[in-house]
Amino acid sequence: VFSNLRSVFWGESSRICVSLTPVPRVNFPRWSIECKESRIGKLPIQVPVNVTITLESQELKVKGPLGELSRVYPSEVKLERQEDGTIRVKKATETRRANQMHGLYRTLTDNMLVGVSKGFEKRLQVEGNDLVLSLGFSHPVRMKIPDNLKVKVEENTRIIISGYDKCDIGLFAASIRRWRPPEPYKGKGVRYANEVVRLKEGKAGKKK
Repeated sequence: VFSNLRSVFWGESSRICVSLTPVPRVNFPRWSIECKESRIGKLPIQVPVNVTITLESQELKVKGPLGELSRVYPSEVKLERQEDGTIRVKKATETRRANQMHGLYRTLTDNMLVGVSKGFEKRLQVEGNDLVLSLGFSHPVRMKIPDNLKVKVEENTRIIISGYDKCDIGLFAASIRRWRPPEPYKGKGVRYANEVVRLKEGKAGKKK
């Protein structure tokens, strides 16, 4: 039986014929991810007349009557100074991450210009039996003041809680602080008057 086979190596005769036909090449479609431009990110940023800006590569420095701020931007976005004096934040690459950073860094840039020219403020107020807090959320925080407590706000930054039950005073103060406790790097947030917040060293400090 084996003598009837044709071997490629030995050249023997065979009754079995094997034909080699080329296999067609299969082309798989390439799916491309389309990243839409952020509606917020594409808006131009107006530079106030009392603010000077310095743009060097990926670093922006702004100086106004209230102070100076600077920020280093990631490689996914870039800043451009327009002929009309406005600033535009643009995507440097067409990726999903760049699309996410586009609107974020446009907002952060606008906050820098507003901060050094006009500044920001957080208002605390008492309306009837409610304490109204503006803590940076999209809506004010309203807290019901217990009947046995009195709340007084001084200079928009100090909340004085008084009453005859020390436990209730402590619980209500803790509930206020819980909305925005002090963050560990700059200490911003709601904290007690005698509270000491231990700050952590940021990345910039570690490089020194």
